Amino acid sequence: MAHEVDLGQFKIGAGHKPFLIAGPCVIESEQLVMDTAGRIADITKALGMPYVFKSSFDKANRTSITSFRGPGLDKGLAILAKVKQQIGVPVLTDVHTEEQATEAGRVVDILQIPAFLCRQTDLLIAAAKTGKVVNIKKGQFLSPPEMGNAVKKVEDAGNRRIVLTERGSSFGYNNLVVDMRSFPIMRRFGYPVVFDATHSVQLPGGGGTKSSGQREFVEPLACAAAGAGCDGFFMEVHPDPDSALSDGPNMVPLNALHSLLSRVLRICDAAATPPSR
Repeated sequence: MAHEVDLGQFKIGAGHKPFLIAGPCVIESEQLVMDTAGRIADITKALGMPYVFKSSFDKANRTSITSFRGPGLDKGLAILAKVKQQIGVPVLTDVHTEEQATEAGRVVDILQIPAFLCRQTDLLIAAAKTGKVVNIKKGQFLSPPEMGNAVKKVEDAGNRRIVLTERGSSFGYNNLVVDMRSFPIMRRFGYPVVFDATHSVQLPGGGGTKSSGQREFVEPLACAAAGAGCDGFFMEVHPDPDSALSDGPNMVPLNALHSLLSRVLRICDAAATPPSR
């Protein structure tokens, strides 16, 4: 079982109730962020599910040079700080450079290492040195056991506040698959493991100048991960995914979130119950 990681407001791993990381893919506007964070906070409170808000200030790995990237570091961090203060939940954002890790570490509770960058030693060390929780997303090109190398880099920098996230593996061109063996394998490193249910249904580059996705498979994969055993769920959520500025095809509509989480939590409860003899 993964050891406990303290997020301040609640603890994850070590048998604690599954938690949720959720929010729009990218910060489109302050109003959208505040409204969405507030709605998700209400939903998770009603379900008794610990919640971390997520959104990106800069999507540096968009497919096209013309794609919307976000408001940038300074404005984005100011909006995330407002979520933390006014909604009262921990916040997460992804970082792409050592300098971003240092600056974001002054504001957010969790620094996320993007899957494409999970082997970048200097980035992992910079994130680790902030002392914040570091969520390392498994690269689409890595096997689950290889994530031990990323874990070791963060540990050697003096940080054991680590979370690992499964987000699917490349399967031919423009497609991903999820190997459910990944959850018990990565849990062996001793840290909580999260399932990214929305990026796992992404079709990378499948839209030509942008990625596509199959959001109809978010729920079955999330349910499978709940049964396999994971410590939390990552879902990008938007009030109107079809009009979102990034990753719309694989985001969960906000009005569908409550029923989805309810089903997933029931499976988590059943999977955690020892079989009768």
